Amino acid sequence: MKNLRNHILLVGLFLSTLNIIAQDDTSDGGSVIQNLTPSKLIDQGQWDLKLFNNLYTQNESTFASDDGIRQNFFTSTLEAFTGVSESKRVNVGAIVEYRANGRDFILEDGSNERRTTSGLTSIAPAIKFVPFKNVGNFSILSAFSIPLVSSENDDNGVFLDQNGFTWQNRFFYDYTFPGKKWQLFTELNSELNFGDKEKSFANNSLNLTPGVFLSYFPSSKFTVLGLAQHSQRLDLGNDFTQNFTALGGGAKYQLTNELNLEILYTNFVRGENTGLGETFNIGLRAVF
Repeated sequence: MKNLRNHILLVGLFLSTLNIIAQDDTSDGGSVIQNLTPSKLIDQGQWDLKLFNNLYTQNESTFASDDGIRQNFFTSTLEAFTGVSESKRVNVGAIVEYRANGRDFILEDGSNERRTTSGLTSIAPAIKFVPFKNVGNFSILSAFSIPLVSSENDDNGVFLDQNGFTWQNRFFYDYTFPGKKWQLFTELNSELNFGDKEKSFANNSLNLTPGVFLSYFPSSKFTVLGLAQHSQRLDLGNDFTQNFTALGGGAKYQLTNELNLEILYTNFVRGENTGLGETFNIGLRAVF
């Protein structure tokens, strides 16, 4: 894990160097990372593709049975949207998730055994829209996630993904301060999980996750950011609640006019009925 951290720091240093080189030829018109935030929609006929890879790892947990056990959860998410309205108020698309997870098991002789599982776990048709014509920096993404797994855990007892339907609504809003050096982005993610509560820990619950992201742009092609998120799972009939708070930061760099790179790190600083781990994230986004 230390090597992974060092690699991420090296990437950040490399991007900072690229930024210094690129500042002189950056136009005042901005770039995708500056102008096309998640709050903004694309034009009719355009495509917005994003591949985001998230590695969550923990060996500390508020579940007594899991504390001290190393667990890794890797999620690769592909989002594809296209513009379908001349007014840039409606985008449609789909979200697909692939997961590869592993954990240590303590055997009777006291030794550890690593077990893993992986697979395509869900697909979600989605729509993104601007509800108010005169507020183009406020949008909503609504997606209905269909599980592709028959069980949360594989035959070895390794968790893969929740086995239930999820109706997700994400509310986005951003504000760029005068001078275009600072930008505030806010998000409220709501996930309504439903299905047989015996099939998933999350079924019949509502998960609310507000987040705040503050970005600084040394140039329009490069930004560094800090973030804070809180997640609260409410019981709607499954007799299970949980919550956690995460803090982190990252950077984005506009590689070409169409392609940008994003790296993020978050740390779960507190929580109840959850793991207290950290995430390492890297994503590519293409808009054309």
